[in-house]
Amino acid sequence: MALAFRSRLSTLSRACLFLLAAASPAASLESATTDARTADEAGLAPRELLGKRIFEDKRLSEPQGLSCASCHDPAKAFQGNNGSPIAALARGSRPDALGTRKTPTLSYASFSPRFHFMKKKDEETGETELVPVGGQFWDGRANDLVAQVEGPLLNPREMNNPSKAVVVEKIGTGPYADLARRVYGEKIFESDSAFEKLARAVAAYESSARFHPFSSKFDDFLRGREKLTAEEARGFALFKDKKKGNCLACHVGEETSRRPQDWLFTDFSYDALGAPRNLAIPDNKDADHVDLGLCKREGLAKIAPKNYAIDGLCGQFKAPTLRNIAVTGPYLHNGVFSSLRDVVAFYATRDTDPARWYPKKAGAIDKYDDLPEKFHDNVNVKEVPYDRKPGETPRLDDGEIDAIVAFLHTLTDRPAHAGRAEK
Repeated sequence: MALAFRSRLSTLSRACLFLLAAASPAASLESATTDARTADEAGLAPRELLGKRIFEDKRLSEPQGLSCASCHDPAKAFQGNNGSPIAALARGSRPDALGTRKTPTLSYASFSPRFHFMKKKDEETGETELVPVGGQFWDGRANDLVAQVEGPLLNPREMNNPSKAVVVEKIGTGPYADLARRVYGEKIFESDSAFEKLARAVAAYESSARFHPFSSKFDDFLRGREKLTAEEARGFALFKDKKKGNCLACHVGEETSRRPQDWLFTDFSYDALGAPRNLAIPDNKDADHVDLGLCKREGLAKIAPKNYAIDGLCGQFKAPTLRNIAVTGPYLHNGVFSSLRDVVAFYATRDTDPARWYPKKAGAIDKYDDLPEKFHDNVNVKEVPYDRKPGETPRLDDGEIDAIVAFLHTLTDRPAHAGRAEK
């Protein structure tokens, strides 16, 4: 009887301990984390889920601790700097390693076409020219998202893996290897194309709706669900006005369309803006160091049209999407501006008041100080609002700049509305 009583008591004790453990903060947190992850992954196809696992895997760096998501933070529209002491540059897997350019957002990146040259007609002269378009990174050096995956994984300044084989081995011996086998077959890790297939999984995840939910206030305005404030509407009008902001020249949208998918806010082209030099970048302590952008893209000479003037592309960088622009600072390829308003003001007054943006050198304004003088003619000075000279009235005044910034804030995706994607 006593033995049976002790047995029942032991059973009751274990039940109580289980209930106490389940009710403990740690257990609740673990349960909540699991529930949140399950909800976050709902609707992902198996290949997309595999891509998400790879994207978030901090084992895939040398030393371990850095994942794709570390610098492409979902909470920051898939952009960030991994806690770097220099806002403009992401911190790599090694404490002393920093990137060379501002991390581009992966938000809406899947819409970028493969890197290529296309015909573009000059609206003033009627002449056509071949211009570079598409690709990934600021210089389009990756043709598409699949090729983009390789860059950070093998870059010594980023995830620092010595080879593709090492990456494949880490995944093959990791916690989601069985998921990879279910997606690609039992012999995936023995295949010569294993790395490419795994990269395709990451690209599939980066092409999923969570990277382009079309869930901003502007999207709901297009759908007829919301109205812009008077200031936002004014900013939108200035944004489109060819004699004011002229932002649609690069950050395009179909003016007659109410479909969010027709408003990507980039034509994926390249332009030379003459950005000021960012002296916070360690490499820039060397006066001879310069980032020439597109003209130094690896393999460009092989794919450019015959007799193409590649030097004319020096100083050009890809026009980013303006979706989520309010949360993806700092701005421009070198992260020289921390304020979104400063970027818009720079566009408007770069040429009317260059002393505001550039330092003095030998008693004169050192305009376009991050670009060698021989490439200064590459800088865009023809299109509005750049078509001004020192002392002339800018295309935009302070109030108009504020209005455009107010409009740009409407382009930030709202997670609570993510379920409305593609509708």
